[in-house]
Amino acid sequence: MEPITSKEAFTKAAHLCSKVEKCSPEIRKKLISWGFDKYEAEAIVDKLKEGNYIDDTRYAQAFFREKFRINKWGKVKIAYYLRQKGVSEKYIQAGMEEIDEEKYVKLLLKTMKDKAKTIKSTNKFDKMGKVIRFTQNRGFEPEYIHRHINSVL
Repeated sequence: MEPITSKEAFTKAAHLCSKVEKCSPEIRKKLISWGFDKYEAEAIVDKLKEGNYIDDTRYAQAFFREKFRINKWGKVKIAYYLRQKGVSEKYIQAGMEEIDEEKYVKLLLKTMKDKAKTIKSTNKFDKMGKVIRFTQNRGFEPEYIHRHINSVL
């Protein structure tokens, strides 16, 4: 395969970013896979940011909204996935602010109630343990879970 120029890479990356919201670490990784060194990749990413093709705050906010609304994940799990992608902590915090506190608690309570209905055990502590583990795996904070567990069981 023939190496591509910086201009071609910019155009290709801009096209990619205009179709789907991307974060700068994803694009940087893609550029490096196309044969650019990290300095060239960074220069292209900076150009993409100037052109508003990439905005990590916008990406984190959209990611939080989507994973909360569609996947029904808690903040811990969403933030974990963003960290795995290499998104900076300040953008993760900006994304977290997208989730309405009232809706967050409602989703937690609904998740806990739905799970409690499926548990066959009659032992309250066994049932409580299963609900707690399930909601923690969904990414909800232990403080929230323990604060609301008694209202569910």
